[in-house]
Amino acid sequence: MNSSSSTAISNGAIHRTKILFLGMRRSGKTSILQVLFDDLPVKQTFYLEPTMRVAKHFIDTVIPLEIWDCPGNATVDTLGASLADFSAIVFVIDIRDLYQHPVSKLVEFIVAACQINPDINFEVFVHKAERLQEDDKIENFRQIHERVMDRLVDESPEFEQFPLNFHLTSIYDHSLREAFSRVLHKLIDSLPYLEELLNVFCSNTASPKAFLFDTSSKIHVATDTSPVDQATHNLCCDYLSMLNSFGPLYRSNSNDPRTSRFSPIPAPTPPPTATTSTPISGTTPAGTPPLTSSASPVPPSKPHFYPSAATSLSPSRPGTTLTYHLVTPHLALLALLPTTVYDMRRGLVEWNVVWFREGVREIWESGLLGGLES
Repeated sequence: MNSSSSTAISNGAIHRTKILFLGMRRSGKTSILQVLFDDLPVKQTFYLEPTMRVAKHFIDTVIPLEIWDCPGNATVDTLGASLADFSAIVFVIDIRDLYQHPVSKLVEFIVAACQINPDINFEVFVHKAERLQEDDKIENFRQIHERVMDRLVDESPEFEQFPLNFHLTSIYDHSLREAFSRVLHKLIDSLPYLEELLNVFCSNTASPKAFLFDTSSKIHVATDTSPVDQATHNLCCDYLSMLNSFGPLYRSNSNDPRTSRFSPIPAPTPPPTATTSTPISGTTPAGTPPLTSSASPVPPSKPHFYPSAATSLSPSRPGTTLTYHLVTPHLALLALLPTTVYDMRRGLVEWNVVWFREGVREIWESGLLGGLES
């Protein structure tokens, strides 16, 4: 997989968090990864060949990831690596599959992994949910959950309280991205700091909800502590998809070609906020400390272009504006703001975006440096 999220950093040069993708043949493992990280159109997943050998995918987001896509016949002995090397295991089950074989295989890996690494995170994607009606979908999901837990208890009473998480997923809606976001949240050591930055941003701008999204996969890597509304999450995903589609039509006026690394998704229109949203070097709002070049990546002598965009949600949410600001090469801030705040106090919003960006970039860069040192 040639992930659009990959950077020029050598895949072997930094420590990567490993995720193991398991499941029976034709359960949808490869299509999940291709749709999430390679932006493969859903209709083209019908033509994907079955996975015959372990495929390793390198993804650079808020943390560097290494995802192993395993064939349907993979076992603990034929995997070619110790389960202790993995931080999470995602097992994919076709919701219409005969449950006996996938459940047995899942239990086999759980028992083996707990003997080696009791802290490993296990997630079950009950996949291809679009194939069933709502009532049948819920019933099949319940049966799979019960059968897995019953088999675990049969193995040992110690598994009665085993923390196994089930997610109902489909490549045809945003349930897949929501499920993978929850998997990723458990692997991000800096998640509490990112959430606190989002809380401060929401408090200072009267924003009811804000997300930090991976721009290519449209997975939200963090959000503020207010409850996630599914409709709001889907709206942000759709808006990000639109920007991804039209962004390549626009580019920065900067003469430095390296700045393209920091603006993979330019704004869909040449917005005035894109040139005024970020004070550069010594130019800062009155009374605020200047931004030092040490907080910005190389080259420090050139101003970086941070695309931004906004759209009014007046047809469905009167008085609400959805905003987008690029934060790092792979991350963007999407926030809902009262339209009155965005129109009348845009300078305050942009000022908070600047400091939010600096905080996130410090966390992101320290994570990369920590991976290089390890």
